[in-house]
Amino acid sequence: MEPFDGVYRTPRGLRLAADAVSWVATRSGGPGGQHANTSDTAVTITIDVETAGFTAAIRDRVLAAVGPTISASSAGSRSQFRNRATAWAAALERLDEAAKPPPPARRATRPSKSAVRKRLEGKRRVAERKQDRKRPSSDE
Repeated sequence: MEPFDGVYRTPRGLRLAADAVSWVATRSGGPGGQHANTSDTAVTITIDVETAGFTAAIRDRVLAAVGPTISASSAGSRSQFRNRATAWAAALERLDEAAKPPPPARRATRPSKSAVRKRLEGKRRVAERKQDRKRPSSDE
């Protein structure tokens, strides 16, 4: 969770400048005891996409997918450290998903001769079956 040489790495290997990341600890909501309502344990992590140092292609993909900032919050634990780790993992996952390149487009292919033959034979069998269901004509 700490940057190495001013750079974070996502699970998929994307490099992220440390100065593009900020986090804030606030008080968690909900019921609690004497200590719970006075501790700043809820964590919100924000990643600024513009200053993250991505290549133009990755930056454009992320901006199109999630916008100029990525935020993740966590308040599920009583520990600020655990909430920070949870929010960090969620933010990195969201970033990795947004930066993923689109799948290659399907290349149109022509069906094989055997596939065409099987399809037409199947259609013929269904047509014959339906013909057998018809009432016999009255002139026979």
